[in-house]
Amino acid sequence: MARCLITGGAGFIGSHLSERLLELGHDVTVLDDLSTGERDNLQHVAAHPNFKLTVGSITDPVVLGDALQGNDVVYHLAAAVGVKLVADDPVRTIETNIYPTEVLLRLAVQGGQKVFLASTSEVFGKNPKDRWTEEDDLHLGPTSRPRWAYGCSKAIDEFLALAYHGKYGLRVTVGRFFNVVGPRQVGHYGMVIPRFIDQALDGKSVVVYDDGEQVRCFGHVREVVDCVIELMGHEQAEGKVFNIGSDQPVSIKQLAEQVIARVDPNLSIEYLAYKEAYGNDFEDVRRRVPDLTRLENTIGRKPSMSLGEILDDIIRWKRGAAGD
Repeated sequence: MARCLITGGAGFIGSHLSERLLELGHDVTVLDDLSTGERDNLQHVAAHPNFKLTVGSITDPVVLGDALQGNDVVYHLAAAVGVKLVADDPVRTIETNIYPTEVLLRLAVQGGQKVFLASTSEVFGKNPKDRWTEEDDLHLGPTSRPRWAYGCSKAIDEFLALAYHGKYGLRVTVGRFFNVVGPRQVGHYGMVIPRFIDQALDGKSVVVYDDGEQVRCFGHVREVVDCVIELMGHEQAEGKVFNIGSDQPVSIKQLAEQVIARVDPNLSIEYLAYKEAYGNDFEDVRRRVPDLTRLENTIGRKPSMSLGEILDDIIRWKRGAAGD
């Protein structure tokens, strides 16, 4: 059993990863500054004898160095996340996502830790292909559009991780997440499913940005976390990048319709221009669908839950959390 450090472990994905690793018998230390993560996300594991929470920031190299001590595996999930947060504060995005990652990689080389680096489908930018493979070109927008700061910063993280693997033999695997969803995710930072479900449960119109024809794929967090853990058990995954998520596309309008059908068929869809939601300099991606061949060939499977099953699970959790 391994001693695992999860940076950003009080966040949505990190808290589910913490639970799953503990279930499998590992020791888990979480490092989180609780700026976007929540203590409540870890309430189910807080009393576990093999769990420890350290409140601190990955931007502090001393705190980060202390956290790595004694651990075998590092899951680096801490980052500035969410379209809205990135659009509102690109400086924080860049500062949080690049320098601390370089420090962590250097410390992991010195300490001999194995690293999982969480990246994002945002690195592909506006690539026009129907399905994206890990080797496809990155088509980022202009620097005058703050939205691309996130994808660019995570791409640099990937370059750093692969460079440390090539130069120093760091055992690192990169995972590009595609719209991971599930219980505990909040809509504060632009995440569309919790936002839609919250609006519907409140009896309000479901607000779709632009024309709703944007295409996305939504993977359940439990399946995504299992894929991450399995990848870390395969030597052939080291030094490689993997798309991780669902590969079943749906338009945002169709997503809104499915949420409404499950919560209250009498609700309506309201359309809102991007400039009203994010400002005049926002730019979006019309289609985002991963090719999961590399993932499936490496671990023998891929996330398979249907969108209906995922929505039912999140709605059930939301209603339970609200005491309905």
